[in-house]
Amino acid sequence: MSNIINRDTIGDMARRTATKYGDKTAIVFRDLKLSFYDLERESRRFANLMTRYGVKKGDRVAVYAYNSHYYPISMIGLAKIGAIQVPINYMLNAEEIAYIVNHSGSRVFIVEDILYPVIAGDQDKFSIVEKWGFIPLGGSGVPDGFFDLIAEMEMMSYDEPQVEVGAEDIVQIPYTSGTESKPKGAMLSHRALMSQYHSCIFDGQYETDDVSLHALPLFHCAQLHCFLMPYLYVGATNVIMHKADPLEMIRLIEQYQITHTFAPPTVWIGILNHPEFKNHNHASLKKAAYGASIMPVEIIKQLSVTFRGLKLWNYYGQTEMGPVATILKPEDQLLKPGSAGKPVLNVETRLMDDEGRFVPMGMVGEIVHRSGHVMTGYLNDPEKTDDAFQYGWFHSGDLGRFDSDGYLYVVDRKKDMIKTGGENVASREVEEVLYQYPGIEEVAVIGLPDPKWIEIVAAVVVPKKGITLEEKELIAYCKTNLAGFKCPKKIIITDMLPKNPSGKILKRELKEKKALS
Repeated sequence: MSNIINRDTIGDMARRTATKYGDKTAIVFRDLKLSFYDLERESRRFANLMTRYGVKKGDRVAVYAYNSHYYPISMIGLAKIGAIQVPINYMLNAEEIAYIVNHSGSRVFIVEDILYPVIAGDQDKFSIVEKWGFIPLGGSGVPDGFFDLIAEMEMMSYDEPQVEVGAEDIVQIPYTSGTESKPKGAMLSHRALMSQYHSCIFDGQYETDDVSLHALPLFHCAQLHCFLMPYLYVGATNVIMHKADPLEMIRLIEQYQITHTFAPPTVWIGILNHPEFKNHNHASLKKAAYGASIMPVEIIKQLSVTFRGLKLWNYYGQTEMGPVATILKPEDQLLKPGSAGKPVLNVETRLMDDEGRFVPMGMVGEIVHRSGHVMTGYLNDPEKTDDAFQYGWFHSGDLGRFDSDGYLYVVDRKKDMIKTGGENVASREVEEVLYQYPGIEEVAVIGLPDPKWIEIVAAVVVPKKGITLEEKELIAYCKTNLAGFKCPKKIIITDMLPKNPSGKILKRELKEKKALS
């Protein structure tokens, strides 16, 4: 059967959604509103512009931008011509960006004006780039050698590109932040992402009547593929923020009667503690999601009291899974605190030892998955691909255990488990105890080198505003709630924790800094 008949790609998804939902608002960005018809037409224009600049099926186009309507437009537009989006983390420096662009083989590099200064003096490092695009969202003048994406898209036709695209074709290559010195490009196919969208829609209970707020970075697969794209799939309205800001989120929830949003625990804590929070109406918010790190039980309780009737979901996964693998549903938030939930609709999850054997229930093992979500492999890296796919499963690099009810608990990163005096300590267990101590806003538990213990358990703590914390008191508190070897031997009080744009605490960076201090 021809692919033209038997196909289900992201480009097809957008066209079908436009046919069903037409003039309904699909995207709100600042003062701009795009209907589903508008989104489809603009995506075609983007596709036709890329074709004009020589982009063909299988070619890569790097996008270096904050959030806007151009993220889904570029994703869908490239999908229509069988080309591949390479999203760039806007927290990287010029050299790191150049590595990803060159490694991915991106022939076109599109840059938002506010980010242009980061790479302006280093364009010679981007040896692979043939065409430079510019998104003047801030009204900046277009630099020499760049094409004006906004102006040139307006000159393109609305014609649907006639390119045969298959479900196994790669549509996006996000780069993992990983533990290695160089990031890896995870090749995600149309099939993988569509399978992932189905899981999110089913297990996350997405509905056409929802209005979803998207504040976290769209270069990150969680915000883009767990929320924005599947919500477009079901015909919901999506409000996109340029950058995450707790106060702006609070205001937009009231302004647009937001029913759903996603944020990591650090952002939810910022929202709840914001002095302006009580001055805004947030009764419309009925669904909320979190991920990236553990949500303290006290914060879950606070959210349930503050937002009456709020249903909360915890998403767990990784880039290579598209990214969701398991979800903890609303009814289980307090029954199974700290759990990552159960595998979603299209995922099978097990625990495995280093020899490829499944471990018994209650025992710790590496979390492995089989799923239609799984990446095709790492770009230009067959060795790491083979490592990730050992024994016929995708290896997450996370350690976990299942309880007797089949709920998954993520114990730690396999490479980040603290080994002190010959004993293994899971940082998450220590963090959960410390989060119950009054006056702690945030905490990260790490292992630091020690001549006697090889590693010691150390806690880096951010106190709540106006609160003074004492190391001796915190250590004494831990000793009453944890086995002695699990208790921190060092408490470091600080005013903030380093995070990536998705709100995940950067423990590796924290560990390196504290080991040198």
